[in-house]
Amino acid sequence: MTTQLYLVPTPIGNLEDITLRAINVLKSVDVVLAEDTRTSGMLLKHLGISKPLQSYHIHNEHQTVQKVVARLLKGERMALVSDAGTPAISDPGFLLVRECLQNGISVECLPGATAFVPALVNSGLPADRFTFEGFLPHKKGRQTRLNSLKEEERTMIFYESPHRLLKTLEQLAEALGTDRPASVSRELTKMYEETFNGTLAEVAAYFSTKTIKGEIVIVVGGKS
Repeated sequence: MTTQLYLVPTPIGNLEDITLRAINVLKSVDVVLAEDTRTSGMLLKHLGISKPLQSYHIHNEHQTVQKVVARLLKGERMALVSDAGTPAISDPGFLLVRECLQNGISVECLPGATAFVPALVNSGLPADRFTFEGFLPHKKGRQTRLNSLKEEERTMIFYESPHRLLKTLEQLAEALGTDRPASVSRELTKMYEETFNGTLAEVAAYFSTKTIKGEIVIVVGGKS
């Protein structure tokens, strides 16, 4: 069966992290579905690739997924990309993949960049068993989620925005204990990449003195 939908990981910072296979797939498809057409347009231009771009993001995926599936059923070949990293990992993609599979459309996800793997390895915390929690709920359900993690024995991985980092570290410390081992990585693969390891209290104290920029990955040790 010929693949009709490719999920193509894109660099999370350093453009050299694009794979040769990803480039070849982007060259071969009819359309590129992009979380932000401006961001993906710049990447394609950098790679010397000219392809039609269609917007596909969290705010329009429910409205557009059936139209995309209909086009795929007619024989179009598409690539789905997010702004950075692997589509469907805390980014749009799951809904489209599910609908494709239910309609007999072949799907293939290429291996490639994703932020949580280097952050987990850099943390020095156990990586044989871990749970990826993505972004915590902003309001409703946030405390319930934190409370549910109190007995979690596996290493926990979270994504967070710069302006919520300190609040999240404080809430994690309150729920799990200030002495729980943790690590924060930011700006992975970029010029100002930084990872700081310590207890939740130490990590919070360190970042409270800094201007926080970039994408954030928090890694927290499980209950011992």
